[in-house]
Amino acid sequence: MKKTVALVLASVALAGVAAALAQNDPQPGQAVSPPAAAPSADTPAPLPTEAVAPPTTPVGPPPNAVLELRALDKMTGKASVINAPLNKPVKFATLTITARTCYSTPPSETPETSAFLQIDDDRPDQSHRRAFSGWMYASSPGLNALQHPLYDVWVISCMTKSPGQLPSVVASAPVKAVSPNAGANEAMPTLPEDAGQ
Repeated sequence: MKKTVALVLASVALAGVAAALAQNDPQPGQAVSPPAAAPSADTPAPLPTEAVAPPTTPVGPPPNAVLELRALDKMTGKASVINAPLNKPVKFATLTITARTCYSTPPSETPETSAFLQIDDDRPDQSHRRAFSGWMYASSPGLNALQHPLYDVWVISCMTKSPGQLPSVVASAPVKAVSPNAGANEAMPTLPEDAGQ
């Protein structure tokens, strides 16, 4: 019974839509007249539009950017950290990894690092093949992952390595932590000297 009522209501609604469309569409051979303009005395003048700033283009990576990757050998369970300079191939086992570009959000925003990678597989028993080409995201390593039976690769961060400059992800001094509920008499605890490194 409920299905019958639902079908009847749906057909009535479709018939109403079809009738409304038929009233607005001109018949073939019938002249189409432009809609009548509203009197200008009754309508207020349009407000001046503000100038809209052109969309900003994303800032590219710094010239000395190095992409930090983590690679896992699934057979041995050994994880390795790989520092890949942009546009320079690096080897991990049978994989050749080329980082084409990387972006990191500024510290004031939600942390996110994305990188465009090209990964080639050069196993001796098979011909050379492109195993991966695309964007990887540090916050979602499974979103667009390398599909390989022996290895996993994922993005950690995009760093700047200039002479005399620390990488952008390492703090230069120990950080002091303060509890939000700390009273004036409570001492501030400090983190160990090697924390964050």
